[in-house]
Amino acid sequence: MIISAGYRIGPFEVESACLEHPAVAEAAAVASPDERRGNVVKAFVVLAGEHEPSEQLAEEIKAFVRDRHSAYAYPRIVEFVAELPKTLTGKIRRVELRERETRG
Repeated sequence: MIISAGYRIGPFEVESACLEHPAVAEAAAVASPDERRGNVVKAFVVLAGEHEPSEQLAEEIKAFVRDRHSAYAYPRIVEFVAELPKTLTGKIRRVELRERETRG
């Protein structure tokens, strides 16, 4: 669960909304420290096909999720990654992503 500005946000819902975007192959949502909100939602995104990372695409994904999910639960930060850390069974290791965020 991600607590941002008093809202309880489930990472699964954010990830599911991200995955509906045609440029997104995989996504993981975690809390990222923020001075004003305590935490904000950050999405780590693996792009599909021939899509290239860009600030414009990041803004497009944010707007896409905001429109389909909610105005308070969209990822305020989108980071493009080549792959997500996974367990041997293929589950995303969100703990590694959270640790990465708290280390800065």
